Amino acid sequence: MGNAAAMQESVEHAMTTHEGLTAWVAEVASLTLPENIHWVDGSAAEYAQLTDQLVEEGTLTRLNDELFPNSFAAFSDPKDVARVEGRTFICSREERDAGFTNNWMNPAEMKEILNGKFAGSMQGRTMYVIPFVMGPLDADDPKFGVEITDSAYVVASMRIMAHIGSDVLRKLEDTNAFFVPALHSVGAPLAPGDKDVPWPCNDEKWIVHFPEERSIFSFGSGYGGNALLGKKCFALRIASAMARDEGWLAEHMLILKLTSPEGKDYHVAAAFPSACGKTNLALLEPTVPGWTAKTLGDDINWMRFGKEGELRAVNPEAGLFGVAPGTGWHTNPNAMSAVAKGNTIFTNVALTDDGGVWWEGMTREVPAHLTDWQGNSWTPDSGRTAAHPNSRFCTPIDQVDMLSKDYYDPKGVEINAILFGGRRKTTIPLVTQSRDWTHGIFMGSTLSSETTAAATGAVGVVRRDPMAMLPFIGYNAGDYLKHWIELSESANPARLPKIFLVNWFRRASDGSFAWPGFSENSRVLKWIIERIEGKAAAVETPIGFVPTLDSLDLDGLDVTEAGMADALKVVPEEWEAELAGVEEWYARFGDSLPEELAAELSGLKERFTA
Repeated sequence: MGNAAAMQESVEHAMTTHEGLTAWVAEVASLTLPENIHWVDGSAAEYAQLTDQLVEEGTLTRLNDELFPNSFAAFSDPKDVARVEGRTFICSREERDAGFTNNWMNPAEMKEILNGKFAGSMQGRTMYVIPFVMGPLDADDPKFGVEITDSAYVVASMRIMAHIGSDVLRKLEDTNAFFVPALHSVGAPLAPGDKDVPWPCNDEKWIVHFPEERSIFSFGSGYGGNALLGKKCFALRIASAMARDEGWLAEHMLILKLTSPEGKDYHVAAAFPSACGKTNLALLEPTVPGWTAKTLGDDINWMRFGKEGELRAVNPEAGLFGVAPGTGWHTNPNAMSAVAKGNTIFTNVALTDDGGVWWEGMTREVPAHLTDWQGNSWTPDSGRTAAHPNSRFCTPIDQVDMLSKDYYDPKGVEINAILFGGRRKTTIPLVTQSRDWTHGIFMGSTLSSETTAAATGAVGVVRRDPMAMLPFIGYNAGDYLKHWIELSESANPARLPKIFLVNWFRRASDGSFAWPGFSENSRVLKWIIERIEGKAAAVETPIGFVPTLDSLDLDGLDVTEAGMADALKVVPEEWEAELAGVEEWYARFGDSLPEELAAELSGLKERFTA
């Protein structure tokens, strides 16, 4: 009884006047039975205390302060290293509203399972209450959440990824605002005398969303997108359902500002599946003389139409949670310099002998010796990667030197172009402009990529990934595409962004990459902007408008004409297989497929047979 009484007292002295929040915290505490409750204030002192505690418990390793100030490395259980899409559910009231891209279960049935799982799940642990807001606190309509978790690692990571703490709680109280309740437990209760492990988790994992009541439950995983519930769970799955009901878009997109030599600004939003170069593009360093780039975000983009019918975007996150492998000083110096400033939590990277971190692609030279992500001695002859392929860095966005000041503007920036891109060795050219807005949505809806290590499952399989949102659409995918089409009705047609499909990964006939990628992608962006301005030439193909060889700025670039022809070609035989794949994909939507997109597919087939 003593524990329950102490808990009740802790809830009663919660220091919040928000009755809904007090009631929810009390309800969760009586279900999960934590040892004590901590209301997160988001302060630097609290962060220092939490990270000291995590170092003491063996969850975090403190890095060499001269190399990475105030930074830490975490190493997860090998069974808890990626999003678990097979264990992720959208529990809408009607099964149809979840659609074929999501796992569904009857909400009442799921609640019963979750209540069973969460009962006593926080015994022997501290229950942390994290008030957070997605996007600026001074927005016209701030979107609040409260995550309850029994993981101090989650608290420390959430402090980087979202605006959390006392000032958020005060605003929540002052406006008596609605908040998304997000309950998380690693699912590893400690009985008296039990010894904890550095990375507690449970073999059974549940990541569950109730879109109508706007709530999130996550059980069993301490990893990234499964546990930092402001990220994919709120900012995409729940927010996409909010956006449908309120008339906006919650998208898995970067936001990039480009300035031409004439001083004119453009903003590009781009959607790529995980590990397809999204962070690299968001932190682009243009190689084209006179062009500059600033970033507003690398992962989440909330867009709504402004007063003049223009599409405006904000990044609701406060940090970068980037895939480490492939991010290097020679490929993405902007990401690396942000990380090197410190205040970073790395997960599942390798440790260097001098107290730093390393991963594949970080430097051209491979260290002679490392401690790999599983704690084993590693040398270049070990025959395995030193860092996990989905290892991560979690860094405050305000450490990015190229952060645009507009990131802080609650009204966001006008988007001029939208890019959809996947990782394809064949078929999809380097860049294609859509014929119009609906055709652009068709491109996004049929986006495909070869799978990576960011999610559990086989690697290298071509999968369709509409708008790079396949794992993140919080409702029926057909209704989601319809929402994209219908939203444009409130737009100013002259201000609608132009839509493009890109593929940095096309292979040449000899098997090498046909395009150098990375910073050289600025040349493709220059062509895109010149298309918007009506200046760049293109050839019309059945799939859309592809650059002519002389319309791309290739000055100083070491590419052959044959290589460029490989990057840009549209091969009817390859498209025969592609069209069959699209047809098969669209069949899965059943009667939820918007008629406009079925018509786009018919039109594309006709253009190939003409």
